[in-house]
Amino acid sequence: MQDIISEPNHDVSITQALTQVHHRINQACTSSGRDQTEVRLLAVSKTKPLSAVNQAYQLGQRHFGENYLQDALEKIEHCMFGDVCWHFIGAIQSNKTKTIAHHFDWVHTLDRLKIARRLSEQRPDNMAPLKVLIQVNISQEKNKNGVALADLDELVAAVDVLPNLALCGLMCIPAATQDVDQQSHAFNQMTTTRDRLNKSYPQLTELSMGMSGDLDSAIACGATMVRIGTDIFGARNTHAEQ
Repeated sequence: MQDIISEPNHDVSITQALTQVHHRINQACTSSGRDQTEVRLLAVSKTKPLSAVNQAYQLGQRHFGENYLQDALEKIEHCMFGDVCWHFIGAIQSNKTKTIAHHFDWVHTLDRLKIARRLSEQRPDNMAPLKVLIQVNISQEKNKNGVALADLDELVAAVDVLPNLALCGLMCIPAATQDVDQQSHAFNQMTTTRDRLNKSYPQLTELSMGMSGDLDSAIACGATMVRIGTDIFGARNTHAEQ
């Protein structure tokens, strides 16, 4: 396995990259008439070494997203900063729910009641409820995870009553496209759905949507979290899940 603790980062300066990403987020907020404090940057550090996380932390970044559980655990174990907030943003397998429930603050990719129940049952009693977002397959792609819009309300109602989970919002990964109108259509569907659900579930406020290629559209449509990896840390390292 790669040495994720000491591997140097040879990509563009993280300092410069973070500055550019924040500038882009701020511009998108200004263009859409939103306050910059309404959008949280989630730095996606998957496959990257802890040294890169540490460097971003020193620049003020606190929220980090991880797809690969084994890599994430090594970083979490060795991270010296107690106020880092770890987000799991990968596909969730049943045999990994206990580990996720024990080590993460947020989960973005909840899309099945079975997984929700396991996360709730396995969350330690001495930890705060695990903050979860339900992943919606907003573009109805067969090869993507996420609950269908038609089934979302039933899942929301079931997750909301689980004792060790805090249902905070929705997440999506729309079909990849450079067409801004198509991007906006998917993101607006998410915002409309969030706003409708929020009337019955006031705590359901978050929208995790938007990555490097479409964050401007996502912010214009109401994203509260954008997930940025390559534009901060450079191209991902070759990786196979352990």
